[in-house]
Amino acid sequence: MKKIFLLTFSAMLIAITCLYVMSCDMPRNNDPVSSSGVSKVTTKVATDLNGNTSEQNNIIGRYAEDNKPGAIKHLYILSAYSGDVLIYSTVKGKVTSSGKRLSPTTVDGTAGEKLQGVDYNRVNIAGRTFSTDEVLQDDGTYGSSVEYIYWWDSKGIYHQQYITGGMILHISNQPIAVKSVVLNMETVSSN
Repeated sequence: MKKIFLLTFSAMLIAITCLYVMSCDMPRNNDPVSSSGVSKVTTKVATDLNGNTSEQNNIIGRYAEDNKPGAIKHLYILSAYSGDVLIYSTVKGKVTSSGKRLSPTTVDGTAGEKLQGVDYNRVNIAGRTFSTDEVLQDDGTYGSSVEYIYWWDSKGIYHQQYITGGMILHISNQPIAVKSVVLNMETVSSN
């Protein structure tokens, strides 16, 4: 029994010593370092007169564009293989992703109390207060969106581009010139 104790103690002592020696070569701060030894750097970012970066202005502009009363946008679904426009439709307001919600998808029955020292976000559902670790997003919703990029062109026309398997979804606040449309959602059939 004494031999097992000594072996266990020796192994623990060796492990602690190894960990200490290995940590001596590690950086003392929390800045990440690549395997090649390159350290993280920072930079100063220029802002406009309001103190906003270009990225912040794009986000502010997108929310303004998405919430213009009476806005009509133009949706094009293109084949990623041929480039043909498969579907065209006008969009009243904006396209919304299926993952967006007005309430969080997960709540906890603790009625808004602190759990293990964490102050969770509180949400009222059907007159009861619940806790959730989800955060209300800038657009006033919970949930996730499909991934996309968005921009304004030199004429001030807003565009969003969704890229998924086999199709490309493009949304603009102005119509774009296309050669033909396979399915035009704006055309009324006389059948």
